[in-house]
Amino acid sequence: MSDSNLLSIKSLSVSFGGLKALADVNLDLHKNEVIGLIGPNGAGKTTLFNALSGLVDVESGSLEINGKSHKWPKPYELIDLKISRTLQGVGLFPELTVLENVMIGASKSASSGLISSALGLSGRDEERLKQRSMTALERVYASGIADMRADSLPYPVTKRVAIARALVSEPKILLLDEPAGGLGSSDIEWMNSLIHNLASQCSIILVEHHMDVVMSVCDRLYVLNFGQVIASGDVETVRRDEAVVAAYLGVNN
Repeated sequence: MSDSNLLSIKSLSVSFGGLKALADVNLDLHKNEVIGLIGPNGAGKTTLFNALSGLVDVESGSLEINGKSHKWPKPYELIDLKISRTLQGVGLFPELTVLENVMIGASKSASSGLISSALGLSGRDEERLKQRSMTALERVYASGIADMRADSLPYPVTKRVAIARALVSEPKILLLDEPAGGLGSSDIEWMNSLIHNLASQCSIILVEHHMDVVMSVCDRLYVLNFGQVIASGDVETVRRDEAVVAAYLGVNN
């Protein structure tokens, strides 16, 4: 593993019953790099994210972070490992303000008890967390809406808040799950710019069905089909790969 690698996955396999969701998947992520996971629905992209997030049991495979071997993490271990993730469905608490939603991203808890665990802090600790949360909002150009309730926001803005919530823990590895999903063309262009900016401060693994986003922001691609990596490399190399065109890219052309 090179010194520039943040994360290395070797021979990852995940099964659900008799179904092989991932089979011997290898993946490397370098510092300040954006890699994309693409492939048809059911190819295993979300399962890979779930394996990295501790949401599924790993059948076999090894994980290295910063050159050190790690057991596959539990959800509450992600913050200490400097890994953070957004969700496809945004997942904001509608009754909380934008700032409160972002503050929750600093909690190691993965349950509905997040609110009390994130906000029931000493005065000094809460103020520090507020400052970090405002910084995260500034990174997505949303600090001006910090006091608004989440349920008052238009959908594209909730996407930004969800990313800010993932950033408040100051991750080195950011897992973005369909950040452009449901967005119009102007918002997609804005998301492209945001991802480019974020990559200067952390490394990103992106799952996205909007191929214009993938081709614009990714340094390298991994193409999954039926749980296996069928191609990997820089964007242009993968774009020309016949197996990729047959399995995925050709479907959308």
